[in-house]
Amino acid sequence: MKHIFLSTAALLLCFALNAQKYRGVIDKTVAVVGGETILLSDIEAEVQQLRASGAGSDRDMRCEVLEQMLDAKIFLMQARIDSLSVNNDMVQGNLSQRMDWFRTQLGGDEEVEKYFGKPLYKLRQEWQKTLEEQSLTEQERMEIAGKIPEVTPFDVKQYMDATDPEDLPVVPAKYQLSQICIYPNREQAALAVKEKLLSLRERIMNGEKFSTLARIYSEDPGSARRGGELGLASKSIFWPAFSDAAMALRPGTISQIVETPDGFHIIEVIEKKGDMFNARHILIKPQYTVEDREKAFHKLDSLRGKIQEEEITFQMAARFFSEDPATRTNGGQMADPATGSAYFEIDQLKPADYAAIKDLKVGDVSEPVESLDNEGYQQGRSGNLVYKIIKVDKILPAHTATFEHDYTQILEKVQQNKQQEAVDNFLAEKVKDTYIIIDPLFRECEFTRDVWNARK
Repeated sequence: MKHIFLSTAALLLCFALNAQKYRGVIDKTVAVVGGETILLSDIEAEVQQLRASGAGSDRDMRCEVLEQMLDAKIFLMQARIDSLSVNNDMVQGNLSQRMDWFRTQLGGDEEVEKYFGKPLYKLRQEWQKTLEEQSLTEQERMEIAGKIPEVTPFDVKQYMDATDPEDLPVVPAKYQLSQICIYPNREQAALAVKEKLLSLRERIMNGEKFSTLARIYSEDPGSARRGGELGLASKSIFWPAFSDAAMALRPGTISQIVETPDGFHIIEVIEKKGDMFNARHILIKPQYTVEDREKAFHKLDSLRGKIQEEEITFQMAARFFSEDPATRTNGGQMADPATGSAYFEIDQLKPADYAAIKDLKVGDVSEPVESLDNEGYQQGRSGNLVYKIIKVDKILPAHTATFEHDYTQILEKVQQNKQQEAVDNFLAEKVKDTYIIIDPLFRECEFTRDVWNARK
């Protein structure tokens, strides 16, 4: 399921242990940057959110947060001078996402208020103000970074000449691949799942406990051990079909079969609070038979033999026999769904695909393999079961970046360096002419920017 659970008690303990230095300090202004102030409560609120989200740091987290806030205030002052406008749509979207996340992790509105020690409306106001300021600071940062002159081939060559070869980027090995795919009988597998869920639903309607059957049959390991219970959570974190079905149910009633990218479910709602609900579910995923696998492997073996005997080209076989619409029309050539690139680094390949081709040479075709397709990539899931053979079209070995072969990668590196330099220079110049005070409470902080260390 598309949700996460954290231990509230552990988070609170972690926060408490790291707050001892600041106990007993009444809220106060701990930094002034021009006309902008930073309160101790601002830092504590940010640290509290970071702790709740599971974030950690090798440095003192409060020092790190303060430095980020100091940087942000400089950008914010400039954004107001430049009359930049808040992106309200982005702010409202991020605010809703933040509210839903904390409500889900901490167990509802009351628990959020208890954890942060403030009413929900106050938190919403504070977070909205913070997000509005972040919108302006990010826009200003992008404005500054975007003003760098266009990077030229001369700049790239100059960077390479001035950089020790050991410090140049290492370009990992890349593969260009083609595939022929055959799918198992998904309709038959889905029908079998539905029949099983209908049988379970009937048993529940006849008096058996939903929680008992969920422990035995549900294929969602996170909730099955809790009798299928998901915990009180915002509807926004679930697949729309799931949350729509749950919100339409009265507590204690059982849904019809609901299909999501995770599989098929039946749902029992325990409790509803506004747009949040707690429900039990039983998830069952389609399973495929040995016969499906053997039939697909036999066909793929036959095609592989014909390709090796040069009776048909791989590209032609893909166009006629592959069942993957995304690659069939391109002669089977695969592309990274995230970037559209025809080249894959090792960590971009599905484990089964890499295992199949890792010992092959250019032009070789793999044995049949059971893998996953890219369907559902945009929804954040891994894909559907598929059987395939894979041809290695090209291999670009790992190597130190060169001007001739990796110009684009080095160009991006030079651009990033120049953008960061522009931002650093902007901050250094602005700090010189800005009234800044940092409270002695943070005297021991080791900031990454010397301009802030000098103002302690």
